[in-house]
Parts: sequence; structure tokens; C-alpha cells
Amino acid sequence: MRHWYRWRIEGMNLLPLNKDISQISASCHCKSIRFHVTLTDGLHTARRCTCSYCSMRGAIAVSANLDGIKFIEGEESLSLYQFNTMSAKHYFCSKCGIYTHHQRRSNPNQYGVNLACLEGISPFDFDEVPVYDGIRHPADKENGAGPHITGILKYMRNNKR
Repeated sequence: MRHWYRWRIEGMNLLPLNKDISQISASCHCKSIRFHVTLTDGLHTARRCTCSYCSMRGAIAVSANLDGIKFIEGEESLSLYQFNTMSAKHYFCSKCGIYTHHQRRSNPNQYGVNLACLEGISPFDFDEVPVYDGIRHPADKENGAGPHITGILKYMRNNKR
């Protein structure tokens, strides 16, 4: 089974995606917001969530500590959205509307960063992405149990041209 690979136009070869990157540049769609990210564990933390907001947003997020995002340009163009418990802080570009990152409810010491904002990385570079249970959020559990994987999101390339 192919796992964690991406298409790169270099002789149409399938080349491995480096999941161990630690630092990478990022931006929103219109490039008004540009930032540099230091990831906690490379692309190994890529995941989706089933909470009402993430289900509609559809993004894959990777992890960075709160001091792991440095804005190069456009921080003033960020808009903030909060709902329900008002614990998580979801940021998006006020010009193009792209979600860039959020301060997590499950771990307020971390940001989830939109993988699609990372330079040269696409959600379609991943064959499988774990999906965490955001409906029954870990912060709502009495025993303090951590996040629970509720499923796997799969992307299967159509190799027909």
C-alpha cells in the first residue's frame, strides 16, 4: 500500500513526501497573510476533526506550538471566529476567507495550522488522514481521556489519464 506519497511533475515519478519537515513558509490564498511555521512533529500530526465547525470547513491541520507561528506580513488581516465554549480561536483571512490556523480547545498551548496553507503541500498529498472525534470532545469527558480517532479519511488517486 502506498502511504504518504505525493505527485511531483519530475518525469511523472511518484516521490516521497518528507513528513519530517520542521519549518515551512505558509500563506492564505490571496497572499495577504504570510507566515513561517515551526511544526511540533512535522507532517506526522496531520488530522481532521468531526466537530460542527471542522466538518463544514473540511481542512486538514498540523500542529505548532503557540510560539511556532511568526507572521511575516498581514497579521492585521486576520479575522477571529469563536463559538460554543469560546475556547478555540479560529483565524482566517478577512480578504480571501481562507482558514489559516486555530488555537486548539483540546490543547490551548498549540495551534492547528491549515495544511493547505503550507508552501508546496496539498491535502491530496496524503493517502490517509486520521479523523478525531470532535463531537464528543476530549475536554468534555469527565475522566479527561485524550483525543479519540473516530475514522480515517482516504484519498485514492485515479491513475487514468
